[in-house]
Amino acid sequence: MDKRKALFRGRTMEVVVVLAAVVLAAVGCWVAQQTYGLGITGMNNSNSWGLYIMAFMFFVGLSAGGLIVASSAHVFGIESFKRVSMPAVITSTVCILCAGAFILIDLGGIQRIWNMFIHLNFTSPLAWDMCVITTYLVINVLDIIWLRRGDERKVKMLSYVALPVAILVHSVTAWIFGLEIAKEGWYSAIMAPIFVASACDSGLALLMVVLAAVRKAGVFDCGRELFANLARLLATFIAVDAFFIGCELLTTAYPGTEGASHVLGIMTSGATAPFFWFEILGGLLIPFVLLASAKRRERTGVVVAASALVMCGVFCKRVWLLFTSFAVTNVYGAPGISSGSTAARGADGFDMWALAGSYMPQPVEFAVVAAVVSFCILGIALLSKKLVAKA
Repeated sequence: MDKRKALFRGRTMEVVVVLAAVVLAAVGCWVAQQTYGLGITGMNNSNSWGLYIMAFMFFVGLSAGGLIVASSAHVFGIESFKRVSMPAVITSTVCILCAGAFILIDLGGIQRIWNMFIHLNFTSPLAWDMCVITTYLVINVLDIIWLRRGDERKVKMLSYVALPVAILVHSVTAWIFGLEIAKEGWYSAIMAPIFVASACDSGLALLMVVLAAVRKAGVFDCGRELFANLARLLATFIAVDAFFIGCELLTTAYPGTEGASHVLGIMTSGATAPFFWFEILGGLLIPFVLLASAKRRERTGVVVAASALVMCGVFCKRVWLLFTSFAVTNVYGAPGISSGSTAARGADGFDMWALAGSYMPQPVEFAVVAAVVSFCILGIALLSKKLVAKA
């Protein structure tokens, strides 16, 4: 047993070294981005949001789902779920830090961060999101402290605030898109429910992977019965997520408007179709089938595989949601969208205008995202080793 533990620690150290190396290597890419600006990324005026914002949306969902599970245990008195409160809050805290990091990275120049406070526009959903995420982070930190101290009364009181804030944090993120009337694929009354549903399934999926990992590491074992019950809850969340997506597709397709037909065409058979169909088949259908069986829910490998597919599916959802609408121009009666200065493009006159642009993430973006993901893995692993084992 001691040899196995020593071997596992050795492997863990190797993984930690690799992840740390990825983080350090990507620092150079980030410095280059700070020096030369966002022009070295694949973003442009036509596609002003890219991989960083996709990752931001994804990590906010992962975070919100974790805190929803942890808070529900105390609000609704689900005693068995309280056993996983600490790992759930740890994943929630680390993921929201990663989400915030992507916003700072997307600024291009870190010195511009002060504009977020000096020129804060409270009529903008972006300002709402910043305020809610800050509040959410404070709640997570307090939750960890009070869980660590075993102060059940304070944890329960905090949970009554944490649960609605966890739902609100992803709702406000959804409103950044859902209130954008100029984008056919974003403007929707049920964008917030869709985001919350995907937060529940992706956040719980991440928690399932973490629980399986800490059990294998000998750090914490939530028990097979609880693990199977959480897997059943994940299957329910997947079904709810699929329902909301179905509602959105139906209400978009049924009127048959020109704009909606264009959006659906790009989504189902155009540039973003691979991501859309992977989410439907790989992120919803297959995981639900895997978790629908009670016997399969008792197999850790099956649950982890289904959870990984769910997370990949939700990330694909962020891709098709973001870029399907960017692919549809909303500038009519004008030359188009400025693609940049004539000097920068070596063009003149109307050559600097385009009705639509294209986007492909560049190596610097992949490197920076890989670094933040590595930080997320390291953070969850280290905090789990420090706090979960003693919870």
